Amino acid sequence: MASNIYLNKQSLAKRVWKFRYMYLFILPAIVFYLIFSYYPMYGVVIAFKNYRYDLGILGSPWAGFKYFKQVFSYSYIWNILRNTVVISLLKLFVGFPMPILLALMLNEVRNKPFKKTIQTISYLPYFVSWVVVVTLMSKFFSPHMGLVNQIRAALFNAEPIFYFGSKTHFYPLIVFSDIWKSVGWGSIIYLAALTAINPELTEAAVIDGANRLRLTWHITLPSIRPTIGILFILSLGNLLKAGFEQIYLMQTPAVISIAEILETYTLKEGLFRGNYSYSTALGLLTSLVGFVLIITANSLSKKYTEVALW
Repeated sequence: MASNIYLNKQSLAKRVWKFRYMYLFILPAIVFYLIFSYYPMYGVVIAFKNYRYDLGILGSPWAGFKYFKQVFSYSYIWNILRNTVVISLLKLFVGFPMPILLALMLNEVRNKPFKKTIQTISYLPYFVSWVVVVTLMSKFFSPHMGLVNQIRAALFNAEPIFYFGSKTHFYPLIVFSDIWKSVGWGSIIYLAALTAINPELTEAAVIDGANRLRLTWHITLPSIRPTIGILFILSLGNLLKAGFEQIYLMQTPAVISIAEILETYTLKEGLFRGNYSYSTALGLLTSLVGFVLIITANSLSKKYTEVALW
């Protein structure tokens, strides 16, 4: 038994050394997650303590599950949870198919210069900060000098609308801006998956008389189903993360009742009000729910579709 373990370790070391240059490529990612993800994890102990500045994290007295009970006893938390889930589901079911559709359309384009131009234009918004995006949106949708309201007034003689302060228009603005910013970048993975499709399948289907729609439905989509399934599972893990930067920047007092989400509420409780233990407990619960959702979605997907992360 001991000799087998030794041989396995030796063979593992040989394999690592053989592909050492490949492992160097993932070294920056490993260092990044060690510094910014794993090292700060000791701070979650604050959720179980009455944190005091003068005593520090380790020196503060234990509080047990006091702050977790406060989270569930706060009546407004269920409204915040509802807002988070509604926004996440809207982004998931409206926004998730958009990169797939864009990738399918780009895959049908045969003019390479035109295809590359469209790809570049669709990628660019991803690299623009949400601060810039929301600032531009506030100018376009301004009730006074905004381009949208000016067009409405010129064509329909309609009264101006304060879009950022309208509960009717707030969610559409959230979903639209999120799609516009992420659709191009999200299509990259699907375009890469499309290149791996065996061309012989397409040729055989064409010979059998299949049109473009049938090719897409019976050849293309089934071929990229594993990619779609894996990304969908990962998206479910972020169900309680509706997009902090976007929502925080677009919040106004008029829509705060439907715009307050767990991430913005956690920030306000922690940094603005100094309730560090309470906000840490809330953040820990959010992460645990996301972890459970990924495990559950992966298990169900593996059982019924044979597509899974592990």
